[in-house]
Amino acid sequence: MRAGKSFHIVLIFMLLLGVTVQGFSANSDSLPPADTIKIHEGRLTGVILTEGTLYLASLTGLYFAWYKDYPQSRFHFFNDNNEWMQMDKIGHATTSFYVSRIGYESYRWAGVDENKSVWFGGLFGFAYLLNIEILDGFSKGWGFSVGDFLSNTSGCVLFMGQQWIWKEQRFVLKYSYHHTKYSALRPDLLGSNLLQNTFKDYNGQSYWLSGNIHSFLPARSRFPRWLNVAFGYGAEGMTGANQNTVNREIQDFTRYRKFYLSLDVDLTRIKTRSKTLRSVFVLLNFIKIPFPALEYNTLGKFRFHPVYF
Repeated sequence: MRAGKSFHIVLIFMLLLGVTVQGFSANSDSLPPADTIKIHEGRLTGVILTEGTLYLASLTGLYFAWYKDYPQSRFHFFNDNNEWMQMDKIGHATTSFYVSRIGYESYRWAGVDENKSVWFGGLFGFAYLLNIEILDGFSKGWGFSVGDFLSNTSGCVLFMGQQWIWKEQRFVLKYSYHHTKYSALRPDLLGSNLLQNTFKDYNGQSYWLSGNIHSFLPARSRFPRWLNVAFGYGAEGMTGANQNTVNREIQDFTRYRKFYLSLDVDLTRIKTRSKTLRSVFVLLNFIKIPFPALEYNTLGKFRFHPVYF
């Protein structure tokens, strides 16, 4: 039951926060200059109240949805680094990256200066994911995962480091999903419907490091500002966390890793006068746009996908 738990809940939190706060930021004519010290008190109050409310509400919901009916214990650690071929770890990093980014842009929208917004946003993402690990630590069925903690931290650091160095996000983490045959074999673990599959079936998930090409070119370059190159990671053949479940109904599968090279679109770099469309672009930018992709897997095979998602 551990599969997909944290990423599922935090992704919902991320989207809710994005709709209520970052959507406002996208609809504003522009963010304040990087060195601004003019605080919009009404906006800042709204940001703090919204973040605080959703923070508490989502953690409360997480407790009642996942922990309430399971035995509690003394705080303890749990080593899950070998589970799901580390797909869940990349999911944690992706989630913390976006929670940090949403926090940062919310504070910038409220007029908080650049450096403080980076710190507040990054620490917000770090603290939220840390609380989930602490809840795990007191649950007898799970435990505090150092691997998850390090993954959460890496997502925050990726966001904060780029913002300090470049004042923008040239590399973003993205997610994609396609349906697989494995979920029907283990619906209890991999999900019993499409929505659950997208969160729980790591066989169909891919995570991407999507880098913007134009941001490394001279400012006068006419190269499309929105076109990215994306490096992806996935895994397949998993019907169990550490090893596959095999019985009369479920055959054994070879577990293997997949690496991808593809193109992508940074939706937030597409120019549009529509405030609504800008909001939609911001909220959907965590999804990898389908493109042709070249795959290399640990079975030693190359495979070309005309369109991969």
